Amino acid sequence: MTGTGLEVSHRTVERVARESYGRLVAYLSVHTRDLASAEDALSEALVKALTAWPRDGVPQNPEAWLLTTARHSIIDAVRHQRVVAENEPTLQLLKEDSMDTAFASQFPDERLKLLFVCAHPAIDPNMHTPLMLQTVLGLDAARIAGAFLISPKTMGQRLVRAKTKIRDGGIRFEVPEQRDLPERLDAVLEAIYAGFGIGWDDMAGVENRGQNLAEEAIWLARVLLQLLPDEPEVCGLLALMLHCEARRPARRGPDGRYIPLSEQDPKLWSVSLIEEAERHLAEASTHRRPGRFQLEAAIQSVHAERARSGRIEWTAVTQFYEELLRVSPTIGTKTGYAAAVAEAMGPEKGLAVLNSITVDAVSSYQPYWAVRAHLLRRLGKVAESLDAYDRAIGLTEDPSVREFLLQKRS
Repeated sequence: MTGTGLEVSHRTVERVARESYGRLVAYLSVHTRDLASAEDALSEALVKALTAWPRDGVPQNPEAWLLTTARHSIIDAVRHQRVVAENEPTLQLLKEDSMDTAFASQFPDERLKLLFVCAHPAIDPNMHTPLMLQTVLGLDAARIAGAFLISPKTMGQRLVRAKTKIRDGGIRFEVPEQRDLPERLDAVLEAIYAGFGIGWDDMAGVENRGQNLAEEAIWLARVLLQLLPDEPEVCGLLALMLHCEARRPARRGPDGRYIPLSEQDPKLWSVSLIEEAERHLAEASTHRRPGRFQLEAAIQSVHAERARSGRIEWTAVTQFYEELLRVSPTIGTKTGYAAAVAEAMGPEKGLAVLNSITVDAVSSYQPYWAVRAHLLRRLGKVAESLDAYDRAIGLTEDPSVREFLLQKRS
């Protein structure tokens, strides 16, 4: 095969792995009841694709090829075990699927089931979100570890233990009954939003992986809303992500330059996504059970009003943040509140809010230092502002954001 053909094959493998990993793993694991084995089989299939596709050509349906190959690997593994009889139901089901010709072009998406499996109360609650990010959204341990500020090795070990718990605990691979949903729903919502946030951070304006991840998170929220139409926090989460997604075209200049929300051109925002977000937020409000995601969506809704009125009601933003602090007093919420207070009441008031946060809690939290630098600059405290900018710049991974902060610093 020519070099170009080899490159096309490898790019196709990378694309399918990036876009379909979660769907493939979810389908395999829901049928085999063994998440780790499903991941191992899919990994083997991807390795085989790197050899077979350059030689034989990219198959018409790459997803179906990978699924069939992974399924055969699982069947072979079961046959070589001494406990074949115990695995006979799985073996038979996999054989039946392999004989279904219609299945070659379409297979069901089982990711929602897998989300709720990963949120099982028998699994360490601290691992619910990381486990979902890896198995459903296909993030590797290193990327997840970065989001949780721990080492990739530690995160990898914890993920292995969580998967072993699923296998050995006989956890059912299905959406729980209605009465059991509430205890798992919060974890599922957190994971979907975490995936969206990681995708949002990875976008850098043009990065396909980040865009795909954000779109996947929105899609999962839509499916979840179909399952739980009367859960206001599901509506709130979807509204929040849609408001953020609506601004994607305005986040970067033509040259890739980072543009903060306050400087974005509202004419570039997606009107249709904003209107959809507002519908979901209005629906959530009818239940009169405000929660974290509804309040965060409400804050974004106030910002979206700038497209119509040309201004931001900062008093309303601060009021929503005060409600949010009562239900979710995180460092991120406090930092956002400080920024809103500074706009509504002046930089001194905003800085006072930041000063109420212990430095140890924000030592590696980039947004805190960026907001602090901005407020100190407005107050004319040059030396302190430069120090805060240096901290923010050192904690920034996105080159465009780093360049933006360097320009502000200078």
